Amino acid sequence: MTVRRRLGAGLVAAALFTPGLAACNAEAPGGAASPTASATATATGSASPGSGDAKQALLASTAAIRDGNFRFSMTGAGSTAEGQVHEPSQSARMKVSIGDASSDLSMTLDVIHSRPDSWVKVDLGGRAAQSVPGQEALNLGKYQHLDQTRIKGNRNLGFDFDRLDPAGSEVLTQGVTEVRRTGEGAYAGTIDVSKAAEAGSLDATMITALGPQAKSVPFTARVDAQGRLSELVIQVPAAGQQKAQDVRITYSDYGNATAAQKPAPDQVVEAPAELYNLFN
Repeated sequence: MTVRRRLGAGLVAAALFTPGLAACNAEAPGGAASPTASATATATGSASPGSGDAKQALLASTAAIRDGNFRFSMTGAGSTAEGQVHEPSQSARMKVSIGDASSDLSMTLDVIHSRPDSWVKVDLGGRAAQSVPGQEALNLGKYQHLDQTRIKGNRNLGFDFDRLDPAGSEVLTQGVTEVRRTGEGAYAGTIDVSKAAEAGSLDATMITALGPQAKSVPFTARVDAQGRLSELVIQVPAAGQQKAQDVRITYSDYGNATAAQKPAPDQVVEAPAELYNLFN
């Protein structure tokens, strides 16, 4: 297997390079239930009277994400991502780390979007870093200005300001199959992730490997005092060569995120063809 294929597989498995492809702008099914009112419901299973209220509370908890002013983090598959989305300034930033010092190949990305421009700074590590195709032309350590015509629709480098949630929690919560309230602002249940690849936080390969288990994956969730989603943890079971793992998504600073700062001009170069080849 080539380094490029191994690197690409690692990126996809982490599923942290898909900003903006997830959250639908449609209202949650059944209308926009009041998070505060719904959060008072207690459900003991999908057939119990309270379970519908609990699910509506979770669906409604993602509404504030659509406002596009928050900080987020995602962890899973040995990778992390964190950043901010600030729709008022049409800007976003995310820092992604895949692998660590013990990995054959690791990567960190610092991606900045300030419409209409985007930049990425790439750092490679690990024993196989020197074998990455075109790595000598990647201008490592500099922010590389991206040609928008070459990243349009690119799940790795692009950002769609019409779809603002990097993790796609609205898509995920719509797949909830059973939910119960476990405490103040706390929920647990199961979720059908078989159609959630578009969410951006779960890779299609991972979902396929789960087989029938994908229909009923355990999760926990928490909402803040205003009923807004603060944490979603999907407890992905082991399948084939894939180990059991938690995919953890958090949101914070609703309404208080800041605009992403553009890189200093002396830290910017134009991205070479090798960069686009790496992520395509």
